[in-house]
Amino acid sequence: MTRPIVLIAEELSPATLAALGPDFEVKNVDGTDRTALLNQIVDASAILVRSATQVDAEVFSAAKKLKVVARAGVGLDNVDVAAATQAGVMVVNAPTSNIVSAAELAVGLLISLARHIPAAHASLVGGEWKRSKFNGIEIADKTLGVIGFGRIGMLVAQRLSAFGVSILAYDPYVQPARAAQLGVRVVSLEELLQESDFITVHLPKTADTVNLIGEKEFEMMKDTALLINAARGGIVNEAALYEALKSNKIAGAGLDVYAKEPCTDSPLFTLPNVVVTPHLGASTDEAQEKAGIAVARSVRLALAGELVPDAVNVQGGVIADLVKPLLPLAEALGQIAACLTSKAIERIDVEYVGEAHQSDISVLEISALKGVFTNLVHDPVSYVNAPVLAKDRGVASKVSLVHEETDHRTLVRIVLTLTDGDQVLVAGTVTAPNDKMKIVQIDQFEVDAPIATHMAFFKYHDRPGVVAILGRILGDAEINIAGMQVSREAAGAHAMVALTLDSAVSVEIAEQISSEIDGHTGRVVSFIS
Repeated sequence: MTRPIVLIAEELSPATLAALGPDFEVKNVDGTDRTALLNQIVDASAILVRSATQVDAEVFSAAKKLKVVARAGVGLDNVDVAAATQAGVMVVNAPTSNIVSAAELAVGLLISLARHIPAAHASLVGGEWKRSKFNGIEIADKTLGVIGFGRIGMLVAQRLSAFGVSILAYDPYVQPARAAQLGVRVVSLEELLQESDFITVHLPKTADTVNLIGEKEFEMMKDTALLINAARGGIVNEAALYEALKSNKIAGAGLDVYAKEPCTDSPLFTLPNVVVTPHLGASTDEAQEKAGIAVARSVRLALAGELVPDAVNVQGGVIADLVKPLLPLAEALGQIAACLTSKAIERIDVEYVGEAHQSDISVLEISALKGVFTNLVHDPVSYVNAPVLAKDRGVASKVSLVHEETDHRTLVRIVLTLTDGDQVLVAGTVTAPNDKMKIVQIDQFEVDAPIATHMAFFKYHDRPGVVAILGRILGDAEINIAGMQVSREAAGAHAMVALTLDSAVSVEIAEQISSEIDGHTGRVVSFIS
């Protein structure tokens, strides 16, 4: 059996390869060599990159089998996420891999500025002993302003609190009560800029944060303020920063990131009150190893067709243990529901009944969409592009928690509303001890059928001899019946038969069965359960 190809486009830690395991054929390419990259990406199922490889629409166009792009780091400036989503390619990163390293670097830049460590080092190794030239300031008893109180900002605050500083934070999305638990006071940006002795930036780069700190903001700062940016270039306007530093409007700046990278020539580099590093936030052995291992695990999940918590272009997050076995169930039910109709779908409702009332069940919607569209479109359907396919086709979808009595521990119900107003309903559950999936309802019919690789469903008027017809036709086609469930409204009324089979049923055979039993509906479905 041919193993999926995983393309390594940049140098990654040995632990990354170990985490991938033996199930893949690993190939290496220089991601900065455009021609080589486009040639190698054709047969790759996954590509692992850091920051130098540009993964854009041209790459996705050349990639015929690509399912996942993994960035061994946090930022995704070199990956066109929108193009990936349109192509049905999952994008994953390692959002927590470098948070400790980035926080420690920010602290290091601040201490370096406060005590003139880089300049003093250069002076001493240059043969000078000028202690008075490098008189610094203490961090203790000062006010620290943290712009962006996410994971890294919080780590910086925790570490610098040991120095005896008062801490202010600006973050429109942080809960003041949560910050207060850490001894941090949430304030407006203006108040933070006016009161802080040290200001450290820890925001993502977005349309709202580009040039967030500019000329007006520097005017609000103390003349003695030190500014640290180890987050993203462009959040601090570099031209305004240069003027503020040159005119001593602020006392100093520590920078690890720049508006355009790599940056080897900047007016900021000529100033004595600046400490700079070449984007070293994630450049520790520990961070690189954490990032590589994290994305390798994500690649394994993605190529196994599972949802990936660190995917950035699908609904991610931690999936509760009670919800995990419902993901393949929702996908299978969606595929079955779509096979039970030949009409256009207007709306897909995913309903959950059961014990996971405190869990996030929104991921069930993506699974159901993937199942519904698997047999409805020619393109490969993934967890990434399934919502896009629904949107492009004007199909609305919703997941909801339904409080009602049920005989099952958990129940997932898929309801398709068709353009003519009709509905198709399929419900199922998972059973202990191995989370076996089964169907418990199709439209108005109660059934109890395990979900198998090959299934067939027929609706007809209940009468004697139908089972014999089924057995004869399938037997003549050498298709073995593994299981059969018959449900009916009443004797002589509408009935439904659900079959699990050892091999696939062709459309021709399904039509023959429907014709001989005078069936209203004859549908078959084959998938990997």
